[in-house]
Formats: sequence, C-alpha cells, structure tokens
Amino acid sequence: MSLKSPPPAPVRDGRADRGRLPPGPGALRACMARFATGVTVVTYTDGGPDGHGDPRGATMNSFTSVSADPPLVLISVAQRARCHDQLTGQPFCVNVLGAEQEPLARLFAGSRGTAEPRWVPGARIPRLHNPLAWFECEPWRSYSCGDHTLVIGCVTDLGYRDGDALTYAWSRFGTAAQSTDGIEHLI
Repeated sequence: MSLKSPPPAPVRDGRADRGRLPPGPGALRACMARFATGVTVVTYTDGGPDGHGDPRGATMNSFTSVSADPPLVLISVAQRARCHDQLTGQPFCVNVLGAEQEPLARLFAGSRGTAEPRWVPGARIPRLHNPLAWFECEPWRSYSCGDHTLVIGCVTDLGYRDGDALTYAWSRFGTAAQSTDGIEHLI
C-alpha cells in the first residue's frame, strides 16, 4: 500500500494559504467567517415601565446547546449591543430561522427592509411566528467573557417544524437543505 500526498491547497492571492496571523479581532473575524452557522433571532421584552414591555429581537448566530439534562442553551451577546442589558437576567426565546426568513434576520440585525415580524399571540415570552425551531428559556447563568457575555438559558418549552435552514458563512446568508436521513439523534 502506498501513501499519497494530499492534494495541494488551493492557491489564493499567490499563496497556498494566508499563514499564521496574530490573533487580533480582524484575523479572528476572517477565520470565523469560514465557519458556517445557523441564524437565530433572540426575542425578549424591553422591560417597559410596568415590567411588561414590547417585544424585541436581535439576530445572532452564536448559539449552541450546552446540556441535555438539564436542557441548557447558550447565546453570546456583545456587551456593546443595545440588547445586552435586557437579555441578561430575563427570559428569552431563541428562534432558529428557516431559509425563507432571511428578511427577518436582516430586520433584527438592524438593516432596513420591508419585513414585518409576526408574533405568536399569547406566548409567555415574545416568539416569532413559524420559526424552524424555537426554545423558550429562563435565565440560568451569565458569564462575562472579554467583550461578550455568555448567557445560558434553561429551556422551558420548545418546538420545531420541517423546512430548509437559513445559514451564514463568508458574511453572506445561505441555505442548508433539510435532511431526510433521520439522524438527528447523532448530534
């Protein structure tokens, strides 16, 4: 048996790769842009003077599961974000967006557009209508980490539907087709 060398890396800008870069914010962003993620809108209330404020949301792609027992999920919120203080210490809902919901992602990221959010009437925590999946969460823990706060929520209710997922990579939105393999248990 002979071992073959791997094929050479694609040449870009005259070099095989960009090599090692100092781990500053620009290099970190350039590397992270190559990691495809799903897209979520995290919804909450603005608090309001009576504690029952208006529904709000923020587009985030930094979301992951932490534990199955207890059911915990994590979002990472920039400390300079307008939603930061409202998302730490209060209930929130993570809405995983379907491919057709890109206009909502853009709206809650602060882009101008014509998207108009539809809210689920009577939801305990503001929730978008018809996301691909959703997780209602009670605050569990928060950790200040550099310029972000890691907010861990304990999932109190959840649901999902079929459909293609909205993705984000290379600073662009994309689509991940729904799998029909039935291998959800592997993750």
